[in-house]
Formats: sequence, structure tokens, C-alpha cells
Amino acid sequence: MLKLVSETLCVRGGQAIRPVLCAQISGFHTAKPCLAPRSFFGVEDFLDDDNSRPYTYQKGKKSKNPNKHVSFKQRTVAYMEPFTLDVFISKRFVSASITHRVTCKQVAVAGTNSKDIKAVLKSRSDIPACLSVGQILADRAREADVYTASYTPRDRDKFEGKIRAVVQSLIDNGIDIKVYLD
Repeated sequence: MLKLVSETLCVRGGQAIRPVLCAQISGFHTAKPCLAPRSFFGVEDFLDDDNSRPYTYQKGKKSKNPNKHVSFKQRTVAYMEPFTLDVFISKRFVSASITHRVTCKQVAVAGTNSKDIKAVLKSRSDIPACLSVGQILADRAREADVYTASYTPRDRDKFEGKIRAVVQSLIDNGIDIKVYLD
């Protein structure tokens, strides 16, 4: 039960006391009711196990065994295949980059939104634009001494059409791409 403790502004020790929203609780050992301050939104009732965030946020799946064994392949795949291809296609432009997995640095980047490609292309989001992005990305990757990369499509992406055109253009221009489809 909530009570609004509102007596006209009382003066205590020279300071004015304002009305407060309080929850009436009773002590555990004493049966006397007492008033405890309550937060405005009442979020403290809905915190998760770690008391870190409100219940509305999705919690990441916690591992049942935090000391679970990690396989050799899981530990070494980032070093055995250090470069990944990332392709982003929107309605307006196409962008692709090759990133080093361990250092998270982009080694080569190409997109139809850059000034040098923008002027040459008729459309920035069709198949010929994807082929030119793949060719330019392959040239820039070879300059950076990158000849292999791996590509895993995002969950919402299908490996067809424009994405396949970018990857095929990279393969045709001398970059070996390993495509992992789930």
C-alpha cells in the first residue's frame, strides 16, 4: 500500500520537508508499521539476478558451465583464417571490407559511396556496381598482401544475387574466399 505523506511543508531544523511517496512495510521482528522510501518507477522489483539491468532488456544466454572446455579449433580458427570478408548491401549503395580477426583492423575497404567509384557508375546498388566493388576490393587487398579470406553470411542474408556477385568478383580477381554456409 502506498501512502503520500503530505503534511503541509514542515520545517525541521531550518529545512523544509516536502511530501514523499512511501511504501508502508512492517518490520520483521517488530509488528510496527514503518514507512520506507520507494523509487518513482519501482524498478528495483524487476532487476535480474545480477541486479544490473531492468527486466525489460534481454539477457544473454548464460553458460551452464563457465569452465567448459573450448576445443582446439575454436581457439585457433582466428589465427588460421585471420581475414574475414564483410559485405553490406542497402538500397542505395554497396560496401565491402576485409578485416583482420585478431586485431579487428580493416585491411581493405571498397564501396560505391566513395568519390572515385561514384562518378563512374550509373547505379550504385546494381550487379555491375557489386562486381566493381569486388574488383576494387581485390586490388586493395593484394596491395596489403592479403590473398585469402573467409566469409560467413549474416542470418538475414542469402548467398545469392548481389552478395554472390561481390564474392565471385573477388575470386575472379585472385582472392581466395572460403564461404561458410550454415
